[in-house]
Amino acid sequence: MRIGTKLKALALGGAALMALSACDSKPATPPVAAVDWGATVNEWIESDLKANPDFAVYQGRHEYDGVMPDWSEAGLKAEVERLHTWKTRVEGIDAAALTDPQKFERDYVLANIDGSLFFLEAADWPHKNPTFYSIDPGVYLDRPYADPATRMKALAKWASNVPAALENAKANLKGPMPRAYIDIGVASFGPLADFVKKDVVEAFKGQGDEVGQAELVKATGEAAAAFTGFAAYLESLRGAQTEDFAMGADMLSKMLYATERVDASLDELEAIGLADLKRNQEALAEACKAFAPGKSIQDCVAKEEASKPDGGDFVGYATKQLVDLKQFLIDKNVVSIPGEEEAKVKQSPPYNAQNGAYIDIPGPFEKNMPSYYNIAAPDPKWSKAKQLAYVPGKANLLFTSVHEVWPGHFLQFLHSNRSESIFGKLYVGYAFAEGWAHYTEEMMWEEGLGNGDPETHIGQLTNATLRNVRFLSAIGMHAKGMTLAESKKMFMEEGYQDEGTAEQQSARGAYDPAYLNYTMGKLMIRKLREDWCAAKGGTDPKACWKDFHDAFLSYGGPPIPLVRGAMMKEAPKAVF
Repeated sequence: MRIGTKLKALALGGAALMALSACDSKPATPPVAAVDWGATVNEWIESDLKANPDFAVYQGRHEYDGVMPDWSEAGLKAEVERLHTWKTRVEGIDAAALTDPQKFERDYVLANIDGSLFFLEAADWPHKNPTFYSIDPGVYLDRPYADPATRMKALAKWASNVPAALENAKANLKGPMPRAYIDIGVASFGPLADFVKKDVVEAFKGQGDEVGQAELVKATGEAAAAFTGFAAYLESLRGAQTEDFAMGADMLSKMLYATERVDASLDELEAIGLADLKRNQEALAEACKAFAPGKSIQDCVAKEEASKPDGGDFVGYATKQLVDLKQFLIDKNVVSIPGEEEAKVKQSPPYNAQNGAYIDIPGPFEKNMPSYYNIAAPDPKWSKAKQLAYVPGKANLLFTSVHEVWPGHFLQFLHSNRSESIFGKLYVGYAFAEGWAHYTEEMMWEEGLGNGDPETHIGQLTNATLRNVRFLSAIGMHAKGMTLAESKKMFMEEGYQDEGTAEQQSARGAYDPAYLNYTMGKLMIRKLREDWCAAKGGTDPKACWKDFHDAFLSYGGPPIPLVRGAMMKEAPKAVF
């Protein structure tokens, strides 16, 4: 899913975090008699939306339509300075002058700022990683937030700003660059050329007047040329490409704390990840005994994956799955469903085909907008056998639908968009979002999805082992010398993935080390559920799950250790 950076996509969004209460170590700072915290948060949000207009549009603030962030060297420097200024300002607010919910939100704001500063300053992604430059016209096409003529005009403005934005990106990305970074940059930006020149123009054909049509054709033509040129520029860096993408152990640890407030050692995290992989592998072996007796786990998984949606119609099949999944939630009383919104299923656009599945959910400033669950078709350049293998089996797809829609990301954002905190509505972190979505897969199996069917269980478990290997690959590749080839092998042999998926997943780990958040977030949520329900008492541990789910989702999307601190009434800490 797209969150936050896109990593986001994401960037996309209690009790005080003791380690961050800077005022505790500044006795010379006089206490503040009264703090208008709400006004401070609103001022921060307006400052952030202005600095990140693409994020603002995605959240539904359409006065920023068509505007690009300032990715010039001066613009990047100004953004770092803005964030540091705000960090100092928020740290300087005396926690004693705030209510408990405001203290929680203060720590949430600081964590969000620290995460942004990490990627801008410490990791220096603007000068190293093409995925920093998120350019996506989808909001103007998929969301009917205004009449077509108005959205066409906004899209023309957006397209007219693409060339300058990409010139800044080119100037920043000098190389040498890791092969995986070049590959993802070319795969993401190259297809955008045809998409904006053909698909976008066709989508708005006949809308508005002749002047508007002419402006769109001109602007998208120039944008297409810029996308082609940017992809060609990245391709030109191949002569000096490297395999040196590793962050290093120290930087990876800093990322985990800055973005997720996790301070466990990498060795401890690796041991936790290996133990969870073993747990899932053992469960998979048991399921395979029933589903494919006498076969290896690889052959068992291949048998499950061979059961494809009829005619390869994964869009139609997933659409039916969503109806059944929502009814399951209602029948089992698993979690509250606020609102009547539904998610529509469609094939991913070509420029986002590297992402197997994701959901695009309107932000909190939108009203009555559809959400789209996108599923990628295989790369047409692959062999027929490799393409067929990439299309998920029915059971696999079921848990992808759980993850993306019911009760995963889509339901989670129904809750966050109704959070009491405007900050919680806007800023949903990577581990919170992906941890929740991944957590729901196993939780739904435990609630009885599939009625004990071993094939269904295999679909859940292969999604789990995939995320286990992501977790271990991120640590291995960025802190322990693991190569892309070794990661690919691990995805195939330990995660039981097909070759195409293994290739994409190992490469993703190179440019997105934070993809360990799926398993890391899930394990923190499972442990929090266990501890919170134990504190509630009772003989049936599942009896409190619905209350737990509703309480957890009410926080919006902060680092999970902050949520743990609030729900357990203790100092925030990452516990697995």
